[in-house]
Amino acid sequence: MRVMVIVKATKNSEKGVMPSEKLLTEMGNFNEELVKAGVMLAGDGLHPSSKGKRVRFAAGDRQVIDGPFAETKELVAGYWIWQVKSIEEAVQWARRCPDPMPGEEAELEIRPVFEAEDFGAELTPELKAQEDRLRAEVERRRGS
Repeated sequence: MRVMVIVKATKNSEKGVMPSEKLLTEMGNFNEELVKAGVMLAGDGLHPSSKGKRVRFAAGDRQVIDGPFAETKELVAGYWIWQVKSIEEAVQWARRCPDPMPGEEAELEIRPVFEAEDFGAELTPELKAQEDRLRAEVERRRGS
């Protein structure tokens, strides 16, 4: 199963405070463990929400909202995509993670990624073929 591990933002990450060399080293070592174990598929840190935008959809309209966004605890500072056998395995890996926001309360959120079989009959063979084709194209482009 694939999971997304979301690193929640904090006041410091929203201020653009960059991690220390020590934390970068610890995270690099942790990421290396994840890669060697075949768990890590992707992962990145994100700029503060002050550099972001939101597009809100309501009643057919689209409204663009400039950051920063108010609720820090609801913002994402980074993420991983992991391939694990179970949500319990993901929790075990998350418990080994270096503290992502030293000096502040930090939180990781683990959410399963939908797989094709989760959609049942609504994912017709044609839609499944389209999804497979698009994923293959993304992989091809990533490899270029």
